[in-house]
Amino acid sequence: MSALSVLQSIDHPLFTQHKISVQIKRDDQIDSIISGNKWRKLKYNLTHAKAIGAKGVITFGGCFSNHIHACAFACQQQKLPVMGIIRGEEQNQTNYTLAWAKHWGMQLSFVDRKTYRMRDDESYLQLLQQQYPDHLIIPEGGSNTLALTGMAEVIDELNQQGKFDTLLTPVGSGGTFAGLILGDNNQHDLLGISVLKQEGYLAEHVNNLLPEHAKAHTNWQIMNQFHCGGYAKFSPNDAERIRSFSQAVGINFEPVYSGKMLLALLDLITAGYFPAEHRIIMLHTGGLQGLAGMYQRGILNPAEWPALPVPPAQ
Repeated sequence: MSALSVLQSIDHPLFTQHKISVQIKRDDQIDSIISGNKWRKLKYNLTHAKAIGAKGVITFGGCFSNHIHACAFACQQQKLPVMGIIRGEEQNQTNYTLAWAKHWGMQLSFVDRKTYRMRDDESYLQLLQQQYPDHLIIPEGGSNTLALTGMAEVIDELNQQGKFDTLLTPVGSGGTFAGLILGDNNQHDLLGISVLKQEGYLAEHVNNLLPEHAKAHTNWQIMNQFHCGGYAKFSPNDAERIRSFSQAVGINFEPVYSGKMLLALLDLITAGYFPAEHRIIMLHTGGLQGLAGMYQRGILNPAEWPALPVPPAQ
């Protein structure tokens, strides 16, 4: 598994007005299915699973999880059996995300929210490992030390592709941002946009993911004011702003992750947060398959948003 995603310049009147240079790292184009940060976070996890002779993989996610979708396909490609511990009811197994996961061979194990909240509990994980001693357990979102190694490679690629001042990325489970901090080694300003409603939790979690030598890095911050009401929440106006920008520049965004990063950037530039001649890069973390769940639930109109592959027959 190897890739170097392109760095694409974006022209927009707002950027011209404020004399800001904006480019986007197109990690959404790395793979048509395992796109964005999921590809990078799974890369070394699955390499490790094969190296230790694991008989399979166990991981966690919600019913519309980008990680579950990507992990199912990646494990099929690597010929590794995989079980997904899914937060929610079994009736959701026919939705777009889980239909594809099952199609690619993922075994789905549905649990209630109380059980799912134990996904990071050491005692719970020890019991799970005892039950499946020959399986590698990958955390929710794929965020662990191995994931950081994969994400750190983004910085190496960017340093080959040119100079920049600030890198923006959405932050959910923290692994992507922690990997960028590790790889950047205090070279640039790193700005994480929290996609969920929290105060301080993500910064603490990111810091906990970092190895000791990287905890002293001071070139990063997580902004908590652009979550649009909470995880997977957004207003009709938020959605319209994202859709209009996507159409104007010819790059697809979705409103759960990459779209919130985009809205944050537009608001920050409008507010004069960045000085003139500043060079900004957005990291596109993929996740467009998550749009399907919003189409199925009537949250977004599929006629106005990107078309997705037809799901497999049930």
